[in-house]
Amino acid sequence: MSENIKSKFITQGVQRSPNRAMLRAVGFQDADFNKAIVGIANAYSTITPCNMGINQLAQRAEISVKNAGAMPQVFGTITISDGISMGTEGMKFSLVSREVIADSIETACTGQSMDGVLAIGGCDKNMPGAMLAIARMNIPAIFVYGGTIKPGYYNGKDLTVVSSFEAVGQHSAGKIDETELLEIERRACPGAGSCGGMFTANTMSSAFEAMGMSLPYSSTMAAEDAEKADSTEKSAFILVEAIRKQILPRQIITRKSIENAISVIMAVGGSTNAVLHFLAIARAAGVELTLDDFETIRGRVSVLCDLKPSGRYVATDLHKAGGIPQVMKMLLVHDLLHSDCLTISGQTVAEVLADIPAEPSPKQDIIRPWDRPMYAQGHLAILKGNLATEGAVAKITGVKEPIITGPARVFESEESCLDAILAGKIKAGDVIIIRYEGPKGGPGMREMLAPTSAIIGAGLGDSVGLITDGRFSGGTYGMVVGHVAPEAAVGGNIALVEEGDTITIDANSRLLQVNISDTELASRRANWQPRPPRYRKGVLAKYAKLVSSSSLGAVTDLDLFGN
Repeated sequence: MSENIKSKFITQGVQRSPNRAMLRAVGFQDADFNKAIVGIANAYSTITPCNMGINQLAQRAEISVKNAGAMPQVFGTITISDGISMGTEGMKFSLVSREVIADSIETACTGQSMDGVLAIGGCDKNMPGAMLAIARMNIPAIFVYGGTIKPGYYNGKDLTVVSSFEAVGQHSAGKIDETELLEIERRACPGAGSCGGMFTANTMSSAFEAMGMSLPYSSTMAAEDAEKADSTEKSAFILVEAIRKQILPRQIITRKSIENAISVIMAVGGSTNAVLHFLAIARAAGVELTLDDFETIRGRVSVLCDLKPSGRYVATDLHKAGGIPQVMKMLLVHDLLHSDCLTISGQTVAEVLADIPAEPSPKQDIIRPWDRPMYAQGHLAILKGNLATEGAVAKITGVKEPIITGPARVFESEESCLDAILAGKIKAGDVIIIRYEGPKGGPGMREMLAPTSAIIGAGLGDSVGLITDGRFSGGTYGMVVGHVAPEAAVGGNIALVEEGDTITIDANSRLLQVNISDTELASRRANWQPRPPRYRKGVLAKYAKLVSSSSLGAVTDLDLFGN
């Protein structure tokens, strides 16, 4: 089979002489026009430590593609640093960047008739953005994770960026002084790589490995270690082979492989954002997936790993303990993975895991033995009720009892809520409502790491609930419920809650409700008016106009033409 299935349309024939002339300028020679053209989607930037080491990986991939007998073409895509934009207006662009990344990779690869793509990403939205494009285009592809950051260290404890967010709450509560706050800040992020706990970046990289779109062990490697570059080189070789064999993404991204990914997300205690992103990825791949599917898988998969944000360890510790292959093998031997799923190497999941031991080493305690899990069931619960008729996502690790009923403390933005927490105005038993932060209402569905970390830092993690139509960082834990749908901006019942209403969060019963009568809700609805758009021009205005409900993955290409 010809290797240049797509690129032959720009490299073959007399009429393509001008096209070849342009390609000669970037290094093509006579013999190269019959080779596959492989795009390298390079998310390098110095905007964030997550992406600052990626350029070296792109260069290693470029050499490897050439050595494998194909022609690389490197192009850039963007990133937004969630950690740096957190708590500001800039955070509204974070989820938007997922769509920009997807659109840019699709545009470059399709516009340039590329035969395959190796996408390298670091920060949270790089992974789902790349996978959306890969699923849409369905050309041979592999994802290379830029790698995780190594932990910082202070006063006998490992640090991540979340340590710094929580230190703000500790300082405001008078638990630490300004000197200690500064020392934590200085040490939290010691170098290159994505945030170190099982936050969103490491959750998505782990899930992509489980799904078969990345190489084994690659999702938990440190960005600065030599094995990361070696794995990138191998990924490029594997991709060129996949082009020759025409192993396509939609042969890998199936209902079964997505279920494998979700099982791993539950087992490692991953981010709530994975729910949003996999709903979108499944839709792009033509796979049926709903919020209820996450709840079904949660019911049968235990949390096996003791990882931050609510646990003790970071991703590099998980890597030393056997990484995602060890977690997958444990699930496999207990019939919780589909063993016949294809991976990008051409092997099945069972073949990839054949030599992995059934139980983790007893010399470590990051991955728990099967009979002694962190939690008996998964930690991402799908709640419904009159506050979320389409559904909401609760992360219930790190709390003693995932049930609370208390008075509503209503805020119309993240900033006003954070001000109240830091001023000591939130008390044990309160249930915070942050609304008009959804996909349309924000727009952009900001993450609420600043207020949730401030709650934890103030020692209120077990006694205060927080509900929002926005999102949470992968670094969030506590009694938190996000992705409330329908959101306030479109008239969801979260818009009708009033200060002092009694709210119930009951993760055991999967219930989220405001405890008032249907008659009272109807009366409030009759008086509700939608708010005018916050933005009327630019990318946020376009996003707000197009974006779907979070219960459908907050996608921007849903029913564009009524079908």
